Amino acid sequence: MVTSFNVPRLVIAAPSSGSGKTTVATGLMAAFSERGLAVSPHKAGPDYIDPGYHALATGRPGRNLDAFMCGPDLVAPLFAHGAAGCDLAVVEGVMGLYDGAAGRGELASTAQVAKLLRAPVVLVVDASSQSRSVAALVHGFASFDPQVRLGGVILNKVGSDRHEVMLREALEEAGMPVLGVLRRAPQVATPSRHLGLVPVAERHTDALASVSALAAQVRAGCDLDALMALARTAPPLDCEAWSPHRPEAASPASPAFEAPGFEAPGSEAPGSEGGLAAGGAAPVIAVAGGAAFTFSYAEHTELLTAAGAEVVTFDPLRDEALPPGTAGLVIGGGFPEMYAPELSANEPLRAAVAAFAAAGGPVAAECAGLLYLGRSLDGKPMCGVLDADARMSERLTLGYREAVAVSDSALARAGTRLRGHEFHRTVIEPGAGAAPAWGFTHPERRVEGFVQQGVHASYLHTHWAAEPSVARRFTEAAAARR
Repeated sequence: MVTSFNVPRLVIAAPSSGSGKTTVATGLMAAFSERGLAVSPHKAGPDYIDPGYHALATGRPGRNLDAFMCGPDLVAPLFAHGAAGCDLAVVEGVMGLYDGAAGRGELASTAQVAKLLRAPVVLVVDASSQSRSVAALVHGFASFDPQVRLGGVILNKVGSDRHEVMLREALEEAGMPVLGVLRRAPQVATPSRHLGLVPVAERHTDALASVSALAAQVRAGCDLDALMALARTAPPLDCEAWSPHRPEAASPASPAFEAPGFEAPGSEAPGSEGGLAAGGAAPVIAVAGGAAFTFSYAEHTELLTAAGAEVVTFDPLRDEALPPGTAGLVIGGGFPEMYAPELSANEPLRAAVAAFAAAGGPVAAECAGLLYLGRSLDGKPMCGVLDADARMSERLTLGYREAVAVSDSALARAGTRLRGHEFHRTVIEPGAGAAPAWGFTHPERRVEGFVQQGVHASYLHTHWAAEPSVARRFTEAAAARR
């Protein structure tokens, strides 16, 4: 049922990466939360790390809005699901405002998300090396796509009072409101490394202090009342909120693939599985967490729970056994390369994971999970489930992928099509097993990952809201082992 949904909302964008989107978005979320507002945090694109800081700032799960992985038609329903009952929603953009999936026009860009949400955009501009030219820059972004409504600018890294005056005069001539001015403030910088910011789970106390400092900086430099007034100009959205209990009602069909398909054996239409039969205890699905495994989408746990599972988190750095009654195992992404010695030293858990997989237990592993299941990581022994060895690499592998399941597994039927993304600076050899997990159809044709017994392991990150049958199928596989 389509309903009219309205919540004040802002999209925080920038001309390019590194302009200060995360600083401003997180600071705004925290500052408005401190006012007693229920703030719904969102991130355009596939990024896992920024939503962790958003969650810290708001006390609510950070949620992703990815028009490539989930399809444009699902952006508004997923937003409505996350923002239900909130006073304000803040969406942090990705890259530059108009940057999206390579070679796909506006697809997965911040601009597309803003249009799908009918949300005003606030442009964060790094003003450190310009004065009057800022007006030309902002004019270009405001006029490039008339359907994108640029409601104002926040100037970042402003050097002095005189610098601020020149910037304001230029933007006043261009008719663009200045909604905030932030000075250079290295004390609130968040540490980064090879894949971006250091996740909250690895620096929780320091992250709390950083978020508090960002809130203070934004409070002092931004016109929160004007920003809230702009957010309230967003018109109602006519959509049905996505629900993990009835995901098909709001989900579009699997996104169409334009590249030549990878012919998978035994192809069947996905989504034909039913839910768990009524009665009986819920199967326990153990989900890896802790500092080494921080990458997950909130909807995955919601879908597993809606499918009938009891989801229990465990920490491979600290826990020496799987949770009692574990019938399914999900090991998502993260930074195992930063914790290889500690993961290796936890021999009891490595043995428990290996025994679970050897007994045919369903295991879904993405990226970090793939590395953990291998024989070794940078020479440190891992679980040994897969006959493969992983190491750090100088090369960053990054980008969206179109994929089809090559082999039947506990996660997906052969022929199931999904869109996902790769984001890693490691290499595993071999890159695929005798029964690969995925065949990539775009931007390159290759097979990748491993399917053996109940294990599905791959570098590919996926968003299960795009194909809810994945969560149902995995939960059913776990239930069958009780």
